[in-house]
Amino acid sequence: MALPGRLGTEALLLLLLALQLHFGLVVSMVTKTSLAQDRPEEGESMSHERVKRGWVWNQFFVVEEYTGTEPLYVGKIHSDSDEGDGSIKYTISGEGAGTIFIIDEITGDIHATERLDREEKTFYTLRAQARDRLTDRPLEPESEFIIKVQDINDSEPKFLEGPYIGSVPELSPIGTSVMKVTASDADDPTYGSSARVIYSVLEEEKIFTVDSKTGIIRTAVAELDRETQDRYELVIKATDMAGQMGGLSGSTTVTIVITDVNDSPPRFPQKMYQFSVSESAAVGTPVGRVKAEDADMGENTDMSYLIKDEEGAELFRVSTDGDSQEAIITVRKPLDYENKRTHNVVVEAVNKHVDPRFVDLGSFRDQTIVRVSVTDWDEPPQFRPPAAVLEVQEDARLGALVGVVNAVDPDLDNAPVRYSIDQGTDLENIFNIDSITGALTLGKILDRETAGWHNITVQAVEADNPSQVSKTSVSIRILDVNDNPPELAAPNEASICEDAKPGQLIHTISVVDRDEPQTGHRFYFTLAPEAANNRHFKLWDVKDNTAGIRTQRAGFNRQEQNVYLLPILVVDSGPPALSSTGTLTIRVCGCDTDGTIQTCNTTAYVMSAALSPGALIALLVCMLILIVLVLLILALKRHRKGHRMSEDEEDMRDNVIKYNDEGGGEQDTQAYDMSALRSLYDFPEVKGGDSGPDLHSLPQWIQDQSQGDPNDSATASDFSIFRSYICKKVEQADTDLSVPPYDSFQTYAFEGSSSPALSLSSIHTLSNTSEQDFSYLSDWGPRFRQLAGLYIVGHNEEEGS
Repeated sequence: MALPGRLGTEALLLLLLALQLHFGLVVSMVTKTSLAQDRPEEGESMSHERVKRGWVWNQFFVVEEYTGTEPLYVGKIHSDSDEGDGSIKYTISGEGAGTIFIIDEITGDIHATERLDREEKTFYTLRAQARDRLTDRPLEPESEFIIKVQDINDSEPKFLEGPYIGSVPELSPIGTSVMKVTASDADDPTYGSSARVIYSVLEEEKIFTVDSKTGIIRTAVAELDRETQDRYELVIKATDMAGQMGGLSGSTTVTIVITDVNDSPPRFPQKMYQFSVSESAAVGTPVGRVKAEDADMGENTDMSYLIKDEEGAELFRVSTDGDSQEAIITVRKPLDYENKRTHNVVVEAVNKHVDPRFVDLGSFRDQTIVRVSVTDWDEPPQFRPPAAVLEVQEDARLGALVGVVNAVDPDLDNAPVRYSIDQGTDLENIFNIDSITGALTLGKILDRETAGWHNITVQAVEADNPSQVSKTSVSIRILDVNDNPPELAAPNEASICEDAKPGQLIHTISVVDRDEPQTGHRFYFTLAPEAANNRHFKLWDVKDNTAGIRTQRAGFNRQEQNVYLLPILVVDSGPPALSSTGTLTIRVCGCDTDGTIQTCNTTAYVMSAALSPGALIALLVCMLILIVLVLLILALKRHRKGHRMSEDEEDMRDNVIKYNDEGGGEQDTQAYDMSALRSLYDFPEVKGGDSGPDLHSLPQWIQDQSQGDPNDSATASDFSIFRSYICKKVEQADTDLSVPPYDSFQTYAFEGSSSPALSLSSIHTLSNTSEQDFSYLSDWGPRFRQLAGLYIVGHNEEEGS
């Protein structure tokens, strides 16, 4: 019978020690065997030849965990050359020699001085040597031996991979594998049962089991419900010695999580919810939120909501908040407090992910009633119908009724309504509206051809609350009346070949009419009365609102008459029937043999008769080139002038230079009569030596100067020189492109033919007391009198005058 606890362990150690000592003595006595040298290596075959050897010993063992006070005897080494007289000295070397293991030099006894642990080191390798004590000479070859540490059951099983966490779905069948646990024992698995481990459950053994050999944990019941308990804590025990008495044990905790399956349907906490919303709420306004509870977790709680009743689905919409899984009820259509004040909406919750294994556990949907109360709100007037389309004849008189718009107050008090037209939509005040009745009347005469439609906005306001305003669009169509006569459509010209045949169709006439009768257009064609006896052309009414013009004869000649004017009378179908007369211009043209028109001009006809087509083309090309060159020259000249104008922009002015400081007088009253001056000083050309006509056209004072000899060559020469000089200056002014483009008036005046001094200055007087000397005019006086007068030189670069 084994002793319990520590006392049992020590008794076992003493027993093993006694057996070891006895076994060692016996072997030492009977195994005086000599081997070749050391023991064979592992894997080598043992030789059966017995050889004399000097060492005598057995295999050494030492029990681990020895706790005695004296060194533990391990074994004895002995040489057959030892005669017991103490002449031989024994020594050891190697692992633990001298520290863990000591040897008696005389007897060869080996003892262990320290407590050994097989789990730290299972054996020690040492070498033994026998020497002569006096000479220290080796008597035997050094030999190696092993001291094995004998195992005892001193290590309990340990769970090295803990803590353990496993999971199993709820409602799993009995025997469902959850996980596996493993315990390790450091004892020697090859010696006894110290390392043989078995497993057992210390807690929750009714819910889970563990396989005693493999450590696999399985379910023991089928009623695992996560909603009741979502985890279990197991204590798993591992015992060595195969569970026998005296075995050591270790334990670990295993956490088993019960995972969710969708076995719980959604449930509304309440069977009815109440919300209120104003009838003015816009579409999409949230009314309220409700939520169905689901005992499941994760995606098994995902659900969708829908409205079951038809009325609620028409007025309200329900959606799901993905984060909170709430049902959001919103307005789908405008609500009307006066029509219905309370709505009962049936909302249903449905699981999105349904596990078919658990459908039988209950319905995976639930319903609740959402009662929505509509509150009153002061609404603006409502037009009935919301928009109107009215019609009126375009010839309606002022004040005529166009139509009536109607708006009512939807509230219970039914307040009176006042009407008006938005002036921004009727800027010309074409329409008027009665503020009480809503009757629309004409304020101006209409014209459908100017505007066929009018769109105005009518607004209605509650009489006792001007802030309640609503608007509607009124479209007014202007109906057509026949007030525009038909007209010939363009083009109203036609061409005919000179060799046209009688009855040939030369033109088709169409008509335009600004009116749009509801029954459609119908036009009638005839020649005007003044063309009723026309012998050249006749009109043919095609009866499809067009007419054709045909020839009545052959042999047209454009040299005799190249244009014919044909008046045509067009009448519409009314009522009342309106008509107009249009003139069709028919030109006679020259054509080729295929009937293609070549030219309709009589002058071109004469030229074409004289010139070949190639010559005509060459002539046209030359004319075109000439026109291009002229345009280029003009453009270049304008560009140069523009450049000078930009440089001398400040000099672009008109200069009037006047010398007339006498201050009036009979001689000066007509000084600015330009027409008289031009006729007075119109110098003719001098032809040859005949100066007679020139002198007659000169002023009177010049003629008086030359009365002595009209043919005087000196006088004519003087005048010719002056005229040449003036002409030269004018020509230089016209051709000089460097001067600014302005007009210059230069005035040369003299005092008059009656001045005795012939002075150019009006300062001079007839006083005999004057001390002024006018002798400088003695030489130039006669000549200057011939040249003096009013000369106007006008220079304009563009006109060249």
